[in-house]
Amino acid sequence: MSGVERRSQAAMTAGPGAGVSGPHWRALLEARWQARVREVTELSLAYHVAAASDGTGAGDGCPELQALLHRAVTARRKLADVEEALGRLAAGRFGSCEQCASPIPAGQLAAGPETRYCPRCDPQTARGHPVAGPVP
Repeated sequence: MSGVERRSQAAMTAGPGAGVSGPHWRALLEARWQARVREVTELSLAYHVAAASDGTGAGDGCPELQALLHRAVTARRKLADVEEALGRLAAGRFGSCEQCASPIPAGQLAAGPETRYCPRCDPQTARGHPVAGPVP
């Protein structure tokens, strides 16, 4: 976790009055966006380099290439989640459950600012697998 993320998280969990429209949330989301962009870039480049050196060029039967591709796709989904959270922040909807519109607890947002649902509506929490949002 970067220094910006640590400072933002500490400020956001300081109390119930922290709010969800402050610059701390934007700083945390932007730091996560930068980290996700780096991750997607690194994984995509690694996949293409490995596929090119595979000999077949396609990597269809290579489990290592398939695993690398899966990691790259997952990283792209996480990047999209952060971008959607930034959009919700800009639209004034950040911190509200997308299903019932109730506030999402600040502690839950601090742990996963991409969170879209409150604990009651989160399909992953209902199945006993707490995550930052629904599984696509």
